[in-house]
Amino acid sequence: PLQALLLKNKVCAGFPSPAEDLGAQRIDLTSLLVVHAQATYFLRASGHSMVEAGIFDDDILVVDRAVRPRHGHIVVAVVDGEFTVKRLYQRAGRIKLRAANVTFPDIVPKDGQTIEIWGVVRSTIKQFSV
Repeated sequence: PLQALLLKNKVCAGFPSPAEDLGAQRIDLTSLLVVHAQATYFLRASGHSMVEAGIFDDDILVVDRAVRPRHGHIVVAVVDGEFTVKRLYQRAGRIKLRAANVTFPDIVPKDGQTIEIWGVVRSTIKQFSV
């Protein structure tokens, strides 16, 4: 397990607020990020097709294969042998994969083409250069 210190205070992402006494507790990052350990894997995102969903180039995706993919989930899929991350669209027996960036087209399966869903993205891990 990977443990880190979690401060009990929240940090204001808007206007600064007065500092309060800092309380802390240890948390296990694995239990926070991983629900089904045997079915979870990590992938690094590449590209800009999901920026409006908060997924950016080089983010690490926490993907759970035990979650049943449903309409609206962000999923990792294999299309023509290539991995992609998109939002799953399922309505009236139709399926497509939608980007979260208007400059990218939907992926709609053509005749004979299959889309294999590999898992549901539960969270992302972002790293900032320092």
